[in-house]
Amino acid sequence: MPNPFGLFAVLVRGPSMAPTLRHGDLLLVRRGGRAVRPGDIVVATFRTRPDLLVVKRAVRAQDGGWWVRGDNELVTDDSRAYGVADVRARVVLRYWPRPGRPRYRPV
Repeated sequence: MPNPFGLFAVLVRGPSMAPTLRHGDLLLVRRGGRAVRPGDIVVATFRTRPDLLVVKRAVRAQDGGWWVRGDNELVTDDSRAYGVADVRARVVLRYWPRPGRPRYRPV
């Protein structure tokens, strides 16, 4: 049965969003809803790597998709390496292990 609210759980793997999100964090994400804005944390796939689902921060709309980056400047597995991404969902909140909304950060 489809989820009527467009809400899904996502597990963070890796250090690319540290310190905002950490490996093992569980997120609630939403498909649809309000439009993505720069600074939002999103779930996306890169056009050059459609098999790779990532959690990144939306930086700017570009070429019909989004330029996304991780908060950890030492990890470059983001648009710097793979180009434009298509956003699949927007992060609503972290529910484990530290419940709350991930901090908005202007880009």
